[in-house]
Amino acid sequence: MTDLSRLQVVPVRDVWKHEAYDFTQWMLQNADVLADVVGMELELTAAEHPVGGFSLDLIGREVGTGNVVIVENQLGPTDHGHLGQIMTYAGGTDPQTIVWCAPSFRDEHRAALDWLNERTDENTRFFGVEIAAVQIDDSRPAPLFRLVAQPNEWTKQVHAETSATPSTERELIYLEFWTELLRRIRDRHPDWTRSVKGAKGSWITMPFGSSIAWYSLVFTRNGPRVELYFGSSDAEENRLGFERIAACRDQIDTDFGAPVSYDPLPTKKACRIHVDRAEGGDVMDLDTHEELMDWFISTMERFRAATQRARVASESVIS
Repeated sequence: MTDLSRLQVVPVRDVWKHEAYDFTQWMLQNADVLADVVGMELELTAAEHPVGGFSLDLIGREVGTGNVVIVENQLGPTDHGHLGQIMTYAGGTDPQTIVWCAPSFRDEHRAALDWLNERTDENTRFFGVEIAAVQIDDSRPAPLFRLVAQPNEWTKQVHAETSATPSTERELIYLEFWTELLRRIRDRHPDWTRSVKGAKGSWITMPFGSSIAWYSLVFTRNGPRVELYFGSSDAEENRLGFERIAACRDQIDTDFGAPVSYDPLPTKKACRIHVDRAEGGDVMDLDTHEELMDWFISTMERFRAATQRARVASESVIS
């Protein structure tokens, strides 16, 4: 008979003794755990962020869009006080994503998050995340997070379609195209992105491994494009990051198997390295969606491998 062990729950305060000093600081360094459970690429940038005379546990952004993300933590059951704090912090930071983390949620507080998701606009999202820790025998504890409240995307879409500024046909087709493309990408390359929902715009993003740059899959005026976009708020930082990767252009072109375009965009703050589809393509041509998705994935496979090798090489030079 196979000898199996059991997964045991560890009290959260045995793992994180203090909310601010232990759990919040751990979350700041391990944003990927939260990103996995909420299904988006996010970067937590600061703890104890001042909001008026108060301190927000964590603030960050969604990679690629720059949308603000805030997180409020508890190491005990949810209470009215923290619900009020979340509203206060949201009013002072104008976030698109609000996350409340606690070991257990009262039914009333879960219902409150559901109500907020139903009543707010399509760009505002509230998540409730139950936090726990587990171990097997004497192993090190591991985090185990679970969603207990999340946006009802169908409801959000209905609100958008019936609002004063309804989505256009193109926006809805973009949303459908990108969402299906992300599903296929996660099936084939689950390490590329945590995002589960597409966008209504002409592009989606995925992480590169740097806070100043990210991959973008884009429909330009001339057709589909895969690019590495250096788009931080610091133009000089973007330029230096671009030059470090572009210094490996010969190797990138060789690894990719064809010439890649390098655009420093000297009159703009951003820079990009990209590959365009020679045959063009329009998201509005529904009959071509299959071949366009195949092109995005196959091109990204080669482009990502080439630029990731260049990133590693550039970082080894710096160190």
